[in-house]
Amino acid sequence: MGASSGANFDQKGSPKMLPPRQQPRSLGLQTSLSLASSDAFGSHDMQEQLSNSDQAHDSPSDSTSSRETWPVETIRSGAVNVKSAFKEKEGESEFPEPQVIRRVSIADRLSLREVARESVEVIADRMTVMPSELLEELKAELRAILEGTGGPHSREEFSRLQQFLQSRVDLTAKTLVRAHRVQLEILVAINTGILAFLHPNVTLPQGRLVEIFLYKRCRNIACQSPIPADDCTCEICTHRNGFCNLCMCVVCNTFDFEVNTYRWIGCDFCAHWTHADCAMRTGQIGMGASAKSGNGHGEMLFRCLACNRTSELLGWVKDVFQHCAPGWDREALLRELEFVSGIFHLSEDPRGRKLYRKCVEVVEKMKSGASESTACRMLLLLFQELEIESPKSHENEDPSRSISPKEACNRIADVVQEAVKKMEMVAEEKLLLLKRARLAVEACDRELEDKAREVAELKMDRQRKKQQVDELESIVRLKQAEADMFQLKATEARQEAERLRSIALAKSEMAEQDYATMYLKRRLDEAEAEKQYLFEKIKLQESQRPAHGSGGPSVGGGDPAQMLNKIQDLLKNVYNVSPKTDAKTK
Repeated sequence: MGASSGANFDQKGSPKMLPPRQQPRSLGLQTSLSLASSDAFGSHDMQEQLSNSDQAHDSPSDSTSSRETWPVETIRSGAVNVKSAFKEKEGESEFPEPQVIRRVSIADRLSLREVARESVEVIADRMTVMPSELLEELKAELRAILEGTGGPHSREEFSRLQQFLQSRVDLTAKTLVRAHRVQLEILVAINTGILAFLHPNVTLPQGRLVEIFLYKRCRNIACQSPIPADDCTCEICTHRNGFCNLCMCVVCNTFDFEVNTYRWIGCDFCAHWTHADCAMRTGQIGMGASAKSGNGHGEMLFRCLACNRTSELLGWVKDVFQHCAPGWDREALLRELEFVSGIFHLSEDPRGRKLYRKCVEVVEKMKSGASESTACRMLLLLFQELEIESPKSHENEDPSRSISPKEACNRIADVVQEAVKKMEMVAEEKLLLLKRARLAVEACDRELEDKAREVAELKMDRQRKKQQVDELESIVRLKQAEADMFQLKATEARQEAERLRSIALAKSEMAEQDYATMYLKRRLDEAEAEKQYLFEKIKLQESQRPAHGSGGPSVGGGDPAQMLNKIQDLLKNVYNVSPKTDAKTK
């Protein structure tokens, strides 16, 4: 961004420069259309391929850049064919009217290469019978190529189309007048590389399109001045095809829509315009001797490439700031000050260094929060100081000449008045700073009050939370006590159940023992009764035996010995069962 320190110019005196792009003839450059993005052709390589960086500038089509492209509406890929359009229209009403459908054959279609290569009459005749959908599809295809959506393929195709046009010799005013309008728009768009000619909202007379194609009218749609503009006879306007000195840069041969800015530098003599960054890149900005100062002081100068004369830049910066700064917003002011600091950062004269340092200081203060009005006052004060320190206030002044008291008083009054103005400006600035400080203190007080209320609310909230925690803890303790109580009751119930179970077991055992005892006693009684019965029966048999004699055993009884053994076995079984039952009960 900086100017080359090796560029030294000699100034021969120049009138005061006007702010850039402020002449009445350039007012037509302002337009409501915005610019397309900087990658309109897909990459920087495409811009280099389409821009004319040499000094010849043979064709404006070689200088196409992103600043010359306009935004276009997004176009759907592919045009709607006639058949689908008929179906859509047929669906709008229940009883469609009969329509004639013309089916498009492959032979009816045109390619961009055919438009760029074939004769004007043949293409015009074919376009006359082509449906509008195919014409729009052809324009959409060229828009896609100019936008660079296809990447390297789009760049190669655009270069090939331009080569077809440049190799033709039949494209004259007589033949182009007979061209179809869409054909002419496509030819102009290919020749200039500007999307605006294909935009549906941009309609130019066919005669102007022919003049733009033949480099007789400015290709900037916002300008459209006849070329050469203002009937300029300089070498650049005469020999450079399509160049317009009202809106195009002398170096890069491109235009944009930036106004009220330091990005454009105008020559004080020939009114040709140059991008400031182009001037710094090509060494047109540098230190040079100023003819305004008799002592040969050097300052930053701009040398015009068209007329080779120099214009001083400090006054240009002052004039642009006074005329344009009221319309800048904060971002624009920061951007413009950074641009000025980039121009003057290699300045060697004291005033230029002072301007550079002040711009850097103002930018830093604005980034720290300073307002635009404060920054503007600081710069206006700097310009007043630079005006007082200007070498022109001392030129043609003889040091040995004595001045009259009246003149001395007038000078003293001027100095005092200037000092008073400075003091008033400083006082206003200090008063504004004081007011801002007071407002800041009040804001801090309000913030402290808000914080105090927040702290009190937090304390109350903390107290409520603490009470809730205490309540929860008491509830927990109560529930714990209840749990302990229920645990104790459960333990007691478990012990009582064990005691009752042991009692039940003891009673069950006692009942079994009683039952066994009763059972044995009954069996014993039965055995005793049976024994008694058997004894009775034996005695009866013994008493009856002598009566009958010894004739053997009786028929109704058995053997006495056998009966006695039976009684003994029965008694033995009874006494054997009794010990076993006692062992079980124990």
